[in-house]
Amino acid sequence: MFENGTFEIMNDEGSIVQCDVLFTFDSDETKKSYVVFTDNSLDEDGGVKVFANTYEPGNPNGRLGPIETDREWDSIEVILETLQESVRQKMDWSDFEE
Repeated sequence: MFENGTFEIMNDEGSIVQCDVLFTFDSDETKKSYVVFTDNSLDEDGGVKVFANTYEPGNPNGRLGPIETDREWDSIEVILETLQESVRQKMDWSDFEE
């Protein structure tokens, strides 16, 4: 479903929007697969909006499902924070390379 790193969804206004997949992961705890993505729109603080949903790998219909619990959101936020910190560290290191 996300092989090429992008997919299209319909937004709240009924327009088709192209989204970029940031990452996918499977949870042993919930037995679900998750996709974290962006439509590259900005929030009120100027940051890129990030969304997450469940999905069924191998399902040709490509339906996204809701994140149903706070525990699921907490897991996604931990992964996002870890990735952001990793990117920050790489960026800081590259500032010293010439």
